[in-house]
Amino acid sequence: MNMEHTTQSQLEASPPSSTETTEDLAARLNVAVRNLEIENVKELLEKGADVNSKAGSGWTPLHSAVQANNEDLVRLLLEKGADLHARKDNGGTAFIEAGIVGNVRLLELFLDHGSDVNEYDDNGFTAFMEAAWYGREEALRFLHSKGADVNLRRVVCEEKRKLNKGGATALMDACREGHVSVVKALVQEMNADLNIRDNQDRNALIHALKENDRNKTGESAASIGHFLLDCGVDVNSRDENGKTALILATEMKSLDLVKVLLEKGEADIDDADDEGNTALMVAVKKNNYDIAKLLCEKGARTDVGNLIEEANRNRAFILTSLLLKHKAKFVAKSPTDWEPCSKRWRDRLKKLYEIYRPMIGKLKTYQYIYYRIQNTSQGGIYLGLHGDTEVAVRIGRHRDTEDDKEKRFLEQCGNCKHLVKLFQYEKAKGCLYLCFPLWEKNLEEYLQESKDETNYKDILKMIFQAVRELHSLGFAHQDLCPRKFLIDLNDKIYLADFDNRRQLIEGKKELVNSDLKALSRLVQYVTIGGKKPFEKISTEDLAADSPDYEEALDLVESLDTHDERGLEGLSKHPFFWSKQIRFNFLKNIWNKIKDCQNRGTILKNLNTPEECSPYMKWTEKIDKEVLKIMENPEGRTYKYGKGVENLLRFIRNLDEHPQKRISNKIGDHADYFLKLFPALTIDVYNCLRKNPRFSHLADIQDPSLT
Repeated sequence: MNMEHTTQSQLEASPPSSTETTEDLAARLNVAVRNLEIENVKELLEKGADVNSKAGSGWTPLHSAVQANNEDLVRLLLEKGADLHARKDNGGTAFIEAGIVGNVRLLELFLDHGSDVNEYDDNGFTAFMEAAWYGREEALRFLHSKGADVNLRRVVCEEKRKLNKGGATALMDACREGHVSVVKALVQEMNADLNIRDNQDRNALIHALKENDRNKTGESAASIGHFLLDCGVDVNSRDENGKTALILATEMKSLDLVKVLLEKGEADIDDADDEGNTALMVAVKKNNYDIAKLLCEKGARTDVGNLIEEANRNRAFILTSLLLKHKAKFVAKSPTDWEPCSKRWRDRLKKLYEIYRPMIGKLKTYQYIYYRIQNTSQGGIYLGLHGDTEVAVRIGRHRDTEDDKEKRFLEQCGNCKHLVKLFQYEKAKGCLYLCFPLWEKNLEEYLQESKDETNYKDILKMIFQAVRELHSLGFAHQDLCPRKFLIDLNDKIYLADFDNRRQLIEGKKELVNSDLKALSRLVQYVTIGGKKPFEKISTEDLAADSPDYEEALDLVESLDTHDERGLEGLSKHPFFWSKQIRFNFLKNIWNKIKDCQNRGTILKNLNTPEECSPYMKWTEKIDKEVLKIMENPEGRTYKYGKGVENLLRFIRNLDEHPQKRISNKIGDHADYFLKLFPALTIDVYNCLRKNPRFSHLADIQDPSLT
């Protein structure tokens, strides 16, 4: 390995000097280890060279000694204090490096010194995976005996995971590199799972059939493919380009493997990759007559793709004759001007529209990662076209009790305004394809990407109605969060439950209360525009200067404490009232209570204790000129008293008998009073609501209040 600033030859030529720096000693030590100069290593360590110093890419002397597979040197470095947990720039440890080398004695030595058998580097590779990748069968068996996780999926950081990197297993690595005996050992002796998929949805069979630039031969790939098929591997996985095992076997020109795949009867002979190429199209492009003949005889469609044109391009006249015999025709290409409605999914839908896909009734879809729009615990949701309608597709088994039950539940949602409903469904080859109206974003995405000021009350009204509708069907959601609310092109919100977390209420109040608790967090999350993660939200995040602050606090508390009004009553909470409705409510209350006996007692608790009440000295907050005008109407004198009932009378009189001088002074009456007394609406509302004799006055549905 080259060293920065100092070449290896210069270091070897330079004799020790009394003026050597620690950096010089460290550089010489790393070179001595690379050259396996044990005596020189000892001497440099005696002089104080740092045993844990790092060379290029973060390699320590211990890493280099392991790579050189020199046990004596490794033991010496450990005795001198080498850190076996030190990591290279890629996060690799000496133990993981030993997995690459395949030296069982080194692996055992590191485990004895405290290495973790499942430790992994920044790319998620463990020593077990490295042993599988490089075909170190003895090391693999040893690590398995020491508890290595056979089915551990490659762990990567969030950024890489979003790019669909990682997730592969040791079995996939062995398949990818063509190590036949290692693959058999992993499956037969260590019970490796054949059908785990990596973050690009590829299983072991796909890795076996994928081309690589290293050791794997077509013969080893075919051998592994046959073995995996005999063991029952799923043949319907795809690679990152949407290619199925059948297409990959055709690309390999493996007639035997194609035969086995077709004989199993599980592979769709007409399935296509993300460019719309079927296995037959690939065989024609590869000019492979034998595989093309087999596919044609097994019923592969010849009316998709321009097979004749492709065969003619290759001057493959015998292949052209075969295709014509099986009713293939030359087709002139015609342009398409179809344009999807969806903005977010436009490019993918357009591509789906243009490529060939086997139709499932009236449905065209593609169970491939490029077209997957959401992951759920029940599987992916994919883009689709049902006739001319853009849809989201969930795929299950139509003989599966849970999937049939889900279909029946979705059919119940047909009359609900804000629950995700079933648009259509199709059945084929044991699969149930549930089609939903396509959405653009979930609530989390919508709020985070919104550039305009969001009407959060309208959003929350739809959210509340959605939960009420679900409860009315007898179910509690149990997983309410921003990602469960889907938003279409018209900004209409729908509640989804693709993870099937809902539970029958059946008198279980705690289930309803759990939903109300989650709704309280949603109120806070939506009110602040999703500017903080849902899981970390609190009332402290609410903007105290918001005109809805007091009402929002009260609504959140009411939901948290499972208020007796329930969701039906809380859907009419003052939080949802407009500014004008709140003001109308306040000015009309005086008219409602003025003729009541002991009207002063109705709101008296808002006046006490007197020293804490914001309403006892309300006249001191009112503009002095406005108060003077109102206390001297038309030459008469009237003195307003303390307390909230007098404040309400003042509000009513000012608005019922408007004066231009006052309007010029304070502007909009509703704005003025609601800013001056921000908690007045919710205080009066709650005071009335909790009084059995006057609770009806708090009902905003009373037309006189609106």
